[in-house]
Amino acid sequence: MIGIDLIKTSRMNLFIERFGEKALLKFLSKEEIKLVKNYKTASGFWAAKEACSKALGVGIGSKCSFHDIAIYKTSNGAPKLKLSEKLLNNFNILDSSLSITHDGDYAIAVVAIESAPADKI
Repeated sequence: MIGIDLIKTSRMNLFIERFGEKALLKFLSKEEIKLVKNYKTASGFWAAKEACSKALGVGIGSKCSFHDIAIYKTSNGAPKLKLSEKLLNNFNILDSSLSITHDGDYAIAVVAIESAPADKI
């Protein structure tokens, strides 16, 4: 399954200016906030979590919250996903891949999720 999301970074900038760290805590953990360098990084993280929820086919809501999806970075700086046990079990997830890019005023993320067929579990 594949999900993609695009966000205009100026929207994130206004969100952070208005609500400060509270804005970031809406969709990021304290550990993830440590990785945020600026509003553009935060925009990429938002897009990544939205793209992940879309790859699952449910969007952000009761079946998949922002906090069910964690972003971390490898030693080389590549973004990776850590999904909650709830998501892993409910969607039979075997593996996931994430790519985030920025261009001008936009951040884009693509997530690919590999899951086991329900009848193979």
